[in-house]
Amino acid sequence: MERQPHALVIPYPAQGHVAPLMKLALQIASHGVKVTFANTESTHAKIKASLPENVEEAHLISFVSLPDGMELDDDRTDWVKLNDSIHRTMPGYLEDFILKVNGSNANQKFTCVVADTSVGWALELAKKAGLQAVAVWPGGGACLALALHLPQLLEAGIIDTEGTVLKDEAISVSKDVPAWTGTEIGWGFPDPVFQKLFFSFYTIFLQYYKFHDWFLCNSIYELDSAALQLVPNVLPIGPLLASNHLATFAGNLWPQDSTCLQWLDNQASGSVIYVAFGSSTTVDSQQLHELAFGLELTGQPFLWVIRSDLMNDGSLAKLPEGFINRVSNRAKFVEWAPQEKVLAHPSVACFMSHCGWNSTMEGLTMGVPFLCWPYLADQFCNRNYICDVWRIGLGLRKDEHGVITRNEISSKIKTLLSSQDIKANAVHVKEVARKSLHESGGSSCRNFNNFIQHIKSI
Repeated sequence: MERQPHALVIPYPAQGHVAPLMKLALQIASHGVKVTFANTESTHAKIKASLPENVEEAHLISFVSLPDGMELDDDRTDWVKLNDSIHRTMPGYLEDFILKVNGSNANQKFTCVVADTSVGWALELAKKAGLQAVAVWPGGGACLALALHLPQLLEAGIIDTEGTVLKDEAISVSKDVPAWTGTEIGWGFPDPVFQKLFFSFYTIFLQYYKFHDWFLCNSIYELDSAALQLVPNVLPIGPLLASNHLATFAGNLWPQDSTCLQWLDNQASGSVIYVAFGSSTTVDSQQLHELAFGLELTGQPFLWVIRSDLMNDGSLAKLPEGFINRVSNRAKFVEWAPQEKVLAHPSVACFMSHCGWNSTMEGLTMGVPFLCWPYLADQFCNRNYICDVWRIGLGLRKDEHGVITRNEISSKIKTLLSSQDIKANAVHVKEVARKSLHESGGSSCRNFNNFIQHIKSI
C-alpha cells in the first residue's frame, strides 16, 4: 500500500491562531492529504465542542490533544503563565507523540509538520525527526517584515533586547510600508510583562525561522506586496477562509449563534452595522456604554457580538438602563457569530472591528467597509492598511480621556456609510482578494497548489 502524505498541524492555542491554521488544515485535507490537528488539551475540548458532526470522517482530519504543562485548575487566561508553560513543556510532549506515531504504523507516519511560527520549536523538532517543516505566519506581511527587521532595530539602538522603544521616532522597514509609532508597534504595551510576552512571539520567529522548508503566510500578494517583497521565500496563500473548502468550520473556540443569520434576512440591504471585537478585546463599563449610545444615535440596525468575557473587570456586560428596550426592533445581540457568513450577507453595511488579521482578511474579502477600533498587537498596523493603504475604512479616535465617545462613533458611522469612495475601494479590494484565489492563475491559489504538490510528493 502506498503511503498517504500525512501533515501534523500545530497552532498556537489562541483563537486568532487556531482559526487560520484550522482553515489551512481543512484546505490541505480537501486535497487528499491526511491531517492531524494537535491542540493543547483545553483548546482541544473547545474545538471538539464546536465541531460540526462528522467533520473528522468527511475531511481526512483528526484531532489530538497534548498537555500544556499547566495544572487542571490553573488559570489559562493568564497568558504569560500559559505561554511560559507551553514553551517549557510542549516540545517534549510533541517529540514523544511524533516518535510514537512514526514508530507504530508505516502507512500512518507523519511526512511533514505545519506549525504556527509562535510555536517555532515545532519546526526544529520536525527537522530532527527527518520531516518537512512548514512554517505558517498567520498575520500580515508588514508585521512579518518587522520581525525580520529586529536585528537592524537592535543594532541601530532603536529598541533594546526587551523590545522597549528607545527613540522617539517612527519605526520603518520600507518607505512603502506604513511606519509604526513606539506605542503602536506589535509588542508595545505599558505593562512590561505583556510587552515581553508579545515581543517573544517575534523573537521566537527569528530563533526558529531557519528550520523551515516551506514558509506560508495568510496574506494576498497583490494587496501586501511592498511588505512581502522584504521576506525571502514566503508564499502568500491568503485569504484563508472557511468557504475555501468543503467544510464551513472556521476553528472557533466558542459555539456560533446562527440565529443572527435569520435576523439579517429580515433587514434591509446594506443597512446593518456589524460590531465584533474578536476574542481578546476588553472594555470598561464607561466605554461599553458610550458604544451602546453611539449605536443608538445612528438609528441604524446593528448586530453586536458581546462575549461573556468582554468586560475588563471580569463581570458580565451590563448595558445602559432601558437601552435594549429602546433598540429592540433594530438590534440583535449574540455571544459569538458565524463571522464569514455575516460579512457575506447583503444586509451588512459596515464592520466595526478590532482589526485582528483574520477579521481584516474576512471583511475585505467580502467587500465590507471598516470602522476601525484596534486594541493591541498587530491591530494598529492592520488599521493603517485598512485606512491609509487600501482606503476601505475609517479609524475611531479617542478623546483626551482615552474614551471613544458616542458622538465619535455615530458621526464616523454616518460618514462611512455615506462615502462612495470607500465603498468603491472596498469592492475593488474584494475583487483583488477573490482573484488571488481563482484557479486560473490566482497568485494565492498557485502558491497553495505548488505547496500541495510538494507535500504530496514527499
